[in-house]
Amino acid sequence: MGTPDFAVSSLEAICQAGYQVVGVVTVPDRQTGRGLKVTCSPVKQYALEHGLPILQPEKLRDEEFQASLQAWGADIFVVVAFRMLPQTVWSMPPMGTFNLHASLLPQYRGAAPINWAIINGEQETGVTTFMLNERIDEGNILLQRATPIAANDTAETLHDRLADMGSQLVVATLRGLEEGSLSPKPQPAANTLKPAPKIFKPDCAINWAMEGRRVVDFIRGLSPYPAATMLMEDEKGQAQSFKVFQAFWEPQPNTTVGQVVTDNKLGLKIGVKDGLVSIINLQLSGKKRITAEEFLRGHDVRNWKIVF
Repeated sequence: MGTPDFAVSSLEAICQAGYQVVGVVTVPDRQTGRGLKVTCSPVKQYALEHGLPILQPEKLRDEEFQASLQAWGADIFVVVAFRMLPQTVWSMPPMGTFNLHASLLPQYRGAAPINWAIINGEQETGVTTFMLNERIDEGNILLQRATPIAANDTAETLHDRLADMGSQLVVATLRGLEEGSLSPKPQPAANTLKPAPKIFKPDCAINWAMEGRRVVDFIRGLSPYPAATMLMEDEKGQAQSFKVFQAFWEPQPNTTVGQVVTDNKLGLKIGVKDGLVSIINLQLSGKKRITAEEFLRGHDVRNWKIVF
């Protein structure tokens, strides 16, 4: 059961490991883009290409869907980046249902663990398989695997690494459960839990009053999607909206928060409380992603201002 590319890695690994996938559950096809073209999920696309049966329920409590699911006779359900399942679904197979989560639980429970780990400046994250229960991301742990977060990691690079690690962990979990060598263990207690809630458009605005390191981590954690955003006012007083994909921090004393610093040739820098954040890649609303140098060739931003 899954939807995005992250889940395809695990589905493919299960198939390549020789397990019989009796069926795939994913979201219904949706109309997307300006042309409202009907598109299917990456998981459905993989299933179609490999001749796997597919169910696409609008509602997981639908009796017809659950009857079809029961008819598959699966021994176990594997969930990767899907939806919250009702108990009538996750308790259906004799071996239960386990989920792959892209964090070292109990930290970063929620919909966006990869993004938040980078945004919060973590130096390590990982993947966890755990048995589903009635509480979101709180089931007993089966296996975990850790990986360092590099200073130049973005949500994209970490996503790809965790997808690969997670697919291996899913197969290892299946083997362990099959052999009876795995026993689920309660999640360890933590004095402070860091959540990973879904990220919405208003959450993506850069707070230039933060320290430079935190601003850069915020940009990395949202790159390339949904992307950190900034608003600037041009010399005519018109607001210009940008997505920012890559930046680095230059520690400096006596800087002004929100000040635009530029030679209008090579560098576009924004003042923060402890230095300057130099923007490398950005995208003006309605345009394509380009370097700051390319942007400055067509725009004189010396009199532009950051809008807070």
